Amino acid sequence: MVIHLVTKRTYEKPMSISMEGYEVVEKTAKQCSTSARVLVPKSWIGKRVRVVRLEP
Repeated sequence: MVIHLVTKRTYEKPMSISMEGYEVVEKTAKQCSTSARVLVPKSWIGKRVRVVRLEP
């Protein structure tokens, strides 16, 4: 068995990110058990999405 550990990297300063896409929504992440969630439109089901944290 091989176990891969992922190191979480948090940046102290904002970084510039450039993306191309079709639609943008800005929402606040809500608590969900031991993680957070962001709800997106139902039409996005099965589509690739990206989530970018805007605040430190």
